[in-house]
Amino acid sequence: MELPMVWRQWLARHDRIKDVLPAVPLIVIAASATAIGTSGWHEPRWDEVVWTALSCVPLAFRSRWPLGVALFTLAGDLTLMVVASHIAPTPAASLVALYTLAVRGSRRTAWLVGSVAAVAITGVHAATHGQSVVGGDSLLRFDFAIAATALGRAVLSRRQNLAAARERAERAERLQEEEARRRVTEERVRIARELHDVVAHHITLVNAQAGVAHHLMRDNPEHAYEALAHIKDNSRAALDELRASVGLLRQPDDAPGSRAPIPRLADLDALVGGFEASGLSVRVAHTGTPGPLAPATELTAYRIVQEALTNSHKHASGAGAVVVLDYGVHSLRVTVTDDGRPGAPKGAGTGHGLIGMHERATAIRGTVTAGPRAEGGFQVIAELPLSLASTTV
Repeated sequence: MELPMVWRQWLARHDRIKDVLPAVPLIVIAASATAIGTSGWHEPRWDEVVWTALSCVPLAFRSRWPLGVALFTLAGDLTLMVVASHIAPTPAASLVALYTLAVRGSRRTAWLVGSVAAVAITGVHAATHGQSVVGGDSLLRFDFAIAATALGRAVLSRRQNLAAARERAERAERLQEEEARRRVTEERVRIARELHDVVAHHITLVNAQAGVAHHLMRDNPEHAYEALAHIKDNSRAALDELRASVGLLRQPDDAPGSRAPIPRLADLDALVGGFEASGLSVRVAHTGTPGPLAPATELTAYRIVQEALTNSHKHASGAGAVVVLDYGVHSLRVTVTDDGRPGAPKGAGTGHGLIGMHERATAIRGTVTAGPRAEGGFQVIAELPLSLASTTV
């Protein structure tokens, strides 16, 4: 640690010593000034040096009581000028006190006391020395008092500007950290949602096909072999999608062409084929006039259909589902309906699938409603915009 830093830290713990430090150069200057004569150096006038030292004693409390110290030192210097005009030195202690008041007091108080002090010092000096108030020595003392106040206000202004700049920098840094944390959280949720959709869909199909294979292994080995082939295909697809998702995380600088393409609505046939192979009958219908879709909308629609069919296969007791893609003028409505009976789920769920649907739709300014139907089964309806100004998926 550098010596100046140690010195500043030590002074910060000793306010009285720090406040009285200006007295040292003042006493040295007083001794030197009184030791200079027309014929050269001589012994200092110790009475003036002593008076200067005594007038500096109140400065030890200038930080605690700036106004009181300023008035006290001013009264002492003016009294000395009146009763001992022949030895009265420049009121240096008063100038230090005025500077401290300007730094620590209010603007109005500092200038009021500084102006009064300047007029009083000038008038008393002129009266006790038989000089004009506009004479050189008198005006010099007037200028000293005004300069001490102005210097104190300038130092205070600079400190305030530095503090404001420091606060702005700290606030900007905090905002950057908060923005970084927010983006990390959003990315974590997005990755968790993507992995949930991939894993839940494929593992559900693999589980269903494994059950079929186990059931048919003895009585119908040929169909059991087909189910095992579907398990192989779905597990490979799951691994491919997981590898692509993880690859995006581990290789952020890869060229876009080296990454696996994101699923789109054109891939629905392959998705439906996987569900049908596991025993869920799915019918896909299109209404309206299909038009160009934003990539974010296509991915969101695909994932919602994927999750809704996965839930139908896991939780519904029926064996069929209908997917309807309704192309409107400004939006795409995705409806997935199954014919399962309420209250007869095939397995327990965590609820993350429905949450993921809502989060995906909200991210592109769309909506999702989901719930059981009165006539039986479950229905998911998503309203998604056809085009987006900007979106992140």
